[in-house]
Amino acid sequence: MAALLGNWQLERHENMDEYMKAVGVNIILRKMGLSITSYEEIKQDGDSWEIHITSTFKNAHLIFKLGEEFDEETMDGRRVKSTIVLEGDKLIHNQTAVKEDDENSTITRELEGDTLVITFVALKKNVTAKRFYKRYTK
Repeated sequence: MAALLGNWQLERHENMDEYMKAVGVNIILRKMGLSITSYEEIKQDGDSWEIHITSTFKNAHLIFKLGEEFDEETMDGRRVKSTIVLEGDKLIHNQTAVKEDDENSTITRELEGDTLVITFVALKKNVTAKRFYKRYTK
């Protein structure tokens, strides 16, 4: 698991526009989201975890304990109940929409070689997207 910790910079993505459509992101935010540089910093201190997601447009900061539900506002403004668990070497982030009509998602962070791969799945609409990050030094 320690291999996921650190600083990551987005290199490329696959099918993100379709995923963002599936979760209800408007066209302006989708275009912005597809054009920005994005970074993730994953930290652990005992049983407390943090994921800092920063970009040239918007930032998010998640603080959580594995397996404990927390309230989250997604980068596109949706309110969800989230739980993050560790399964093997994967951090699996389950988002359950607060509004009944909103989409539920699973976001999986895992290493493939030296690349952090984040897989997004819109569960009701069965749309999958991926983002690929390389490690960097601040």
